[in-house]
Amino acid sequence: MLRGHAPRAFTLPKKENSMKVALLTSGGDCQGLNPTLRGVAKALYYLVPDVEIYGVENGYKGLIENRIRPMSPSDFSGIVRLGGTILGTSRQPFKTMTTEDGLLSEKAKRIIENYRTNGFDALVVLGGNGTQKTANLLYENGVNVTFLPKTIDNDISGTDLTFGFDSAVAKATDVIDAVHSTAESHGRVFVVELMGHDVGWIALYSGVAGGADIILIPEIPYDTERVLDAVRERNKIGKGFTIIAIAEGAMTKEEHSMKKKERAALTDTAGGRLANSLQEVLRHEDKEVRLVVPGYFLRGGDPTATDRVLCTRLGVKAAELVAERRFGFMVAEVGQDIVVVRLAEVTGVLKRIGANSQFVREAKRIGIVFGD
Repeated sequence: MLRGHAPRAFTLPKKENSMKVALLTSGGDCQGLNPTLRGVAKALYYLVPDVEIYGVENGYKGLIENRIRPMSPSDFSGIVRLGGTILGTSRQPFKTMTTEDGLLSEKAKRIIENYRTNGFDALVVLGGNGTQKTANLLYENGVNVTFLPKTIDNDISGTDLTFGFDSAVAKATDVIDAVHSTAESHGRVFVVELMGHDVGWIALYSGVAGGADIILIPEIPYDTERVLDAVRERNKIGKGFTIIAIAEGAMTKEEHSMKKKERAALTDTAGGRLANSLQEVLRHEDKEVRLVVPGYFLRGGDPTATDRVLCTRLGVKAAELVAERRFGFMVAEVGQDIVVVRLAEVTGVLKRIGANSQFVREAKRIGIVFGD
């Protein structure tokens, strides 16, 4: 194949009363993508006898470059326990989908053109906030979109849980559990920096589950002196070690008051800055500080049982929407039910943790410090 030439589109003749459905995973990978794909596909094969399912390779990039392959039931067999995505994924920022004038960019036009050229009846999209924005844009421009909420950050509005979150929390909790023994043995302060640039759901859940003493999240700017006081208080009562769970987007009160450009110029990560600040003071008190950053470890490995169940249920609901030809919706979990939410109502709305939410109040009542 010559460089720069997209592969030839699949243009198989469509059977009467059949459906051609494309599946796409976009944005960061996580442990729940494959079981969700499986849930969608298996339910579609059950609900639409003449359905033809196609996989878009590497997210929206695959639709831009027309990298699409036909799939069969065997492709979805045995993947319920697998992390990652059998389709591949990539990041295509939403800002690249429109021009400065608010018109469709060339990338967006290519996506729509290839969707139509391939004769698809529906596009099922699995992704996070940026992916969701593009999905809504495509729907507003004539693409039959069904959206499934994927992100380890759990920050998509309209759903209680996003798939991938429970698996990431399990990994983060494992890390916090593991550092407890060495922290206690050496009487050290351990700063565990976890993913969560805009929200602190992973740090909050894993911090509570792992028995962290201090939890710092983006929604609650913290005072370093308050953190130091908490460490010293533990020392006074004979607890010679401290575990701090901090989200990568957590900020001090001073950092929170800065302009965005000023914060972007800060060196080191949130966990690194905190660890350095604590060590500068605590070294005079014969106390060592250590930083642990599990990073992408949180995205890897097999999905938890809870995620597998959620993914399957969301996938089935998405298939039902496609079979009923109802588009422009996100499937979501609310309470114990799987429901549908209009994409336009939740797109671009970040689900944050309330500084005075019930969960935060409960955490404080068992002695967890948030630095406020």
